[in-house]
Amino acid sequence: MSEAELVLRSTRVITPEGTRAASVAVARGRITAVLPHGARVPTGARLEDLGDDVLLPGLVDTHVHVNDPGRTEWEGFWTATRAAAAGGITTLVDMPLNSLPPTTTVGHLGTKQEVARARAHIDVGFWGGALPGNVKDLRPLHDAGVFGFKAFLSPSGVEEFPHLTQDELARSLAEIAGFGGLLIVHAEDPRHLDAAPQHGGPRYADFLASRPRDAENTAIAALIEQAERLDARVHVLHLSSADALPLIAAAKAEGVRLTVETCPHYLTLTAEEVPDGASEFKCCPPIREAANQDLLWQALADGTVDCVVTDHSPSTADLKTGDFATAWGGISGLQLSLPAVWTEARRRGHGLEDVVRWMSTRTAALVGLDRKGAIEAGRDADFAVLAPEETFTVDPAALHHRNRVTAYAGRTLHGVVRSTWLRGECIVADGDFTEPRGRLLTRPR
Repeated sequence: MSEAELVLRSTRVITPEGTRAASVAVARGRITAVLPHGARVPTGARLEDLGDDVLLPGLVDTHVHVNDPGRTEWEGFWTATRAAAAGGITTLVDMPLNSLPPTTTVGHLGTKQEVARARAHIDVGFWGGALPGNVKDLRPLHDAGVFGFKAFLSPSGVEEFPHLTQDELARSLAEIAGFGGLLIVHAEDPRHLDAAPQHGGPRYADFLASRPRDAENTAIAALIEQAERLDARVHVLHLSSADALPLIAAAKAEGVRLTVETCPHYLTLTAEEVPDGASEFKCCPPIREAANQDLLWQALADGTVDCVVTDHSPSTADLKTGDFATAWGGISGLQLSLPAVWTEARRRGHGLEDVVRWMSTRTAALVGLDRKGAIEAGRDADFAVLAPEETFTVDPAALHHRNRVTAYAGRTLHGVVRSTWLRGECIVADGDFTEPRGRLLTRPR
């Protein structure tokens, strides 16, 4: 342990080889060694003895809508990254919408980076956007360091980010495949959405019927067909329909370059429990039935679904009206994602090692951040310290999101995040934050 400025010691450290008692040595922001629990601390190094609290790699959330600049009354880099840090997240990748301007040109990317630079409490990267008519902008954005490109196959909900038709999808995907990029897709088919009953009003059952599983299934099938034809790399965002799982599994078995995510709200909330008029539960695609949820958990366990991300998509409280047809569709989940997923995972017999794989290791791999996502020598010293057996009741007033609207209000969750560390510096402990220390990330070359 000759190279150590800091040593974090715990009886439970989650490493790629499993959970063990260990001392983790840190120097110059990197992990230099993972050693036995009782290893001697070198002269001059600071020891942080965490006791039995679990030391796990900081989470990497690759699906976050920060909405900054342009809709900062909804969220912003200061509040979003504080909420993320409070929840054990040390890296996020920001979606190209709902900011104004959207991240669809190199100039717009520069605008967003400038806004984020001094406000980020954690590390932040950026997705670009694939829109009708911006094929010419895709390679320049790739060269400027975006991690990939977001596209919608149905209306996005904001007019400045229109969806792609199947022909436009083919053109964008061909361009992205040509330079080895990644397309991430909101996969719902607009024809199925248009054909579904649209009643509006406060009944959740009516809203659920307006976003049928067939809309997801059809769009995913079309995306797989395009990816296979072009040998392109694609990623399905926020999967909610378990009916698509056999199709996804078959495509992966055939070598299609396909990855899939789901979200904490699909894994922990069910349609049966959503009260009428409670649009804090509204998201698109929607929270579905308990039987559907069971199948999503099975797919995580067997690897058909790769990872779990928040799809944090906040708005001001006034946009969460009692009419599901007109209310903003998005769930705020940054600060609560780890305890929400852990609570349900432990109930279903999964361990924290599984949660780390889904929410840190695989998300880091998705975007090529090989210095994130694991506790091993050479990685960034990004950590969350968790008391996994402790519980708390969700109080919206305790959240750091700009708008404290949450579908988890009043729920008792397992897993209290004691502290979060970024490159060997404690950035939040017991609710006390340092000044912003996050860096802006670009795609590894």
